Amino acid sequence: MTVYLLRHGATEWSESGRHTGRTDVPLTAEGERAAERVGVLLPAGLRVITSPRQRARRTAELAGLRVDEVSEALAEWDYGDYEGLTTPEIRERVPGWTVWTHPCPNGETADEVTERARELKDQVKDEDVVLVGHGHFSRVFTAVWIGQDARFGVHFRQDPARVTVLDDERGVPQVAELNTGGAVVRPSRH
Repeated sequence: MTVYLLRHGATEWSESGRHTGRTDVPLTAEGERAAERVGVLLPAGLRVITSPRQRARRTAELAGLRVDEVSEALAEWDYGDYEGLTTPEIRERVPGWTVWTHPCPNGETADEVTERARELKDQVKDEDVVLVGHGHFSRVFTAVWIGQDARFGVHFRQDPARVTVLDDERGVPQVAELNTGGAVVRPSRH
């Protein structure tokens, strides 16, 4: 099984560093162009699941993907009261705050996002699939893939309109490609 994680293209909020969970903001013109370009990185004919947010659905469309399922399981981390704020703005209230280490009042906890990622992993565990979603959730899914929890997601990068490839080597989960914008090269299984 191989999972291709595709983060949506850039939005005004992602460009300005605003935490964008539930707010349904559109792609920027550059975000649309990047979404068109990223489609060549993904193999044809795989099952495609996307977040219900328009930025993810539009990215899938522009990348030339046929969406098989729209799932709330792929939604971005719910930032609660911090929705629309930047990390520096949040740190004015809570010094040292990060999504990885601190709560989001009226939003999701790291444990809740971890559980959501585990459930999605179990749902797709027997197939090659493209998951079109968001930055923080893709990083959490990557952490869960290798047996970690949401907090470990800080170690991965997932830029707009970039692909991360998850598979295994002889049964051991691995990150085969991380945040790639270039050609995805499948490793040899020898």
